[in-house]
Amino acid sequence: MGSRLVAQLGAHTVAGATAAALADHVRALVLDGRLTVGERLPSERALALELRRSRSTITRAYGLLEADGYVSRLHGGSTRVTLPHGHTAPSGDADDDAIDLSIASMDSTPGLYDATVRSLPRLAALRGTSGYSLRGLPELREAVAQRFRDRGAPTSADEIIITSGALNAVNLILTAIGRRGERALVEQPTFPHALEALHRHGYRLLPTPVDVDGWDTRHLTDTLLSARPHVAYLIPDFHNPTGATLPDEERSRVVTTARNVGTHLLVDETTTELDIDRGWAPAPMAASGPNVITVGSMSKIAWGGMRIGWIRAERSIIARLLAVRPSFELGTALLEQCIAVELLADMPALTSHVRRRLRAGRNAVEDGVTGIPGFRMPPTPGGLSAWVDIGAPLSTSLSLAARDRGLVLPPGPRFTTGGVLERRLRIPITLPPARMDEAMRRLSLAWGDVRGGTSSDLAELPHAAVI
Repeated sequence: MGSRLVAQLGAHTVAGATAAALADHVRALVLDGRLTVGERLPSERALALELRRSRSTITRAYGLLEADGYVSRLHGGSTRVTLPHGHTAPSGDADDDAIDLSIASMDSTPGLYDATVRSLPRLAALRGTSGYSLRGLPELREAVAQRFRDRGAPTSADEIIITSGALNAVNLILTAIGRRGERALVEQPTFPHALEALHRHGYRLLPTPVDVDGWDTRHLTDTLLSARPHVAYLIPDFHNPTGATLPDEERSRVVTTARNVGTHLLVDETTTELDIDRGWAPAPMAASGPNVITVGSMSKIAWGGMRIGWIRAERSIIARLLAVRPSFELGTALLEQCIAVELLADMPALTSHVRRRLRAGRNAVEDGVTGIPGFRMPPTPGGLSAWVDIGAPLSTSLSLAARDRGLVLPPGPRFTTGGVLERRLRIPITLPPARMDEAMRRLSLAWGDVRGGTSSDLAELPHAAVI
C-alpha cells in the first residue's frame, strides 16, 4: 500500500517534476492542511521507489523543504512536517489583509438577532431541566421533520437527531456504523473534510466522477454493484464544489442499487437550500429508501456560528446513534437549538436572504473570471461556489502564487482523493461583492505571476509563503 503523501500528491501529477517543483507540491499540501504538522513522511528511499525517481531528487526536495522550515529531519531517523517560524496555522489568519477563499460561507442572516431574542423565553423554560439534550429538543426535531415532509419525504420527529453541525453528524454516523478496512464510495471532487473523516474511520475510498454537468451515474451504480462499498457519501443538491444537482430519476436508481448491495447512503444536504435560480426542486433522496442517512445544517442558511445540524435516519439507526453519542458528547447546546426553532419557522425569509446574497456573489465572481485569460466559469444555479476551469493544469501553482498576493485559495486537488483536477479551482460565491471584487483582482495578479514566470512554481523562488 502506498504512502499517504503519494496519495495526496498523485504520482502522475509529479511525474517528471524537478526537485524544486516536487518540494512546491509538498509545501502546498502543508499550507492546505492536507498534510498535518508532526505527520511522518516516507523516507527518501521509500519515496524514490514510490515515485520512480532518483534518490538524489528526493533528497534535494526534502532539503529545500527543510531549509524553509516545512519539514524537520533527524539523521538516520524520520522526516516530519513542520511549519516555518511564525506560521501558526495554514489558513492565513495571521495576515489581517488576507482574503480567505478556503471557507465558503456567508455572514449571518439579518433575522438572527431577532430570532435570538424570541428564543430566550423558550430557553428560560428549560432552566429546570438537566440542560443535556442527547436527542435534541422535540420542537426542533419536529421542525426539521416538517421540512422533510414539505419536500416530499414523510418523516417523524423520532427519525431526527439534532447535532452540533453537519460534520459532527457525519462523525457520529461513522462512529456508530463505521467498519475499519471497508470501502467507501465518494464523489470526485467532494467536501474535503468528509474525505478526512472517512480516512480517520479507516475506510478505503473509491472515487466516482462528478463535474458541473453532473454525475456519471453508470459509473456510480457499476461501482456500487462491483465493489459493494459499506457506505457511499453523496452531495446531491448543489454539489460541493461543482454546483451540480442529481436528477430525481437518477436519485431513485442510485438508492435502489445501494439498497440491493447493502450500502448505507450517507447524503449530505448542507447545500440543499442554496438555490439561486435552478428552476426545479428534486425530492430528497431519503424519500426513495430506508438505506439513506441524511445530514443537514443551519450553517449555510443562517450562520456558520450556529453549530446546529441534524441526522435523519430510520429508527434502528437512530437507536445506534443514541447509544454511541455519550461516548464523545452529551448533546447539542440548548441556546442554539432554541434559536434554530425560531429561524426554521420563517424559512421563506431565510431562503430569500440566501438567494440575494448568493446571486450578488455569483455575479461578482463571474465578472472577475471574465477578466482572466483562459478562465471559464460554468453555469452556477446555486450552492456555495463556482467550479472554475482555469484552462491549464496549474491549480496548485496558482494557489501558491495567490498566497503571495494575500489570497488563500485551495487548489482543485484539495477536493479529491489523489491529487487530480489541477485545471480546477473552487471559488466561493459567498463573499460580499466588494470583497469578492478585491479577491478576484488578487487572483488575476497571481495568474499573471504564474503565466509570466514569477510565481512560486519556479525553482528559484524562496519556498516560504507570504500569508
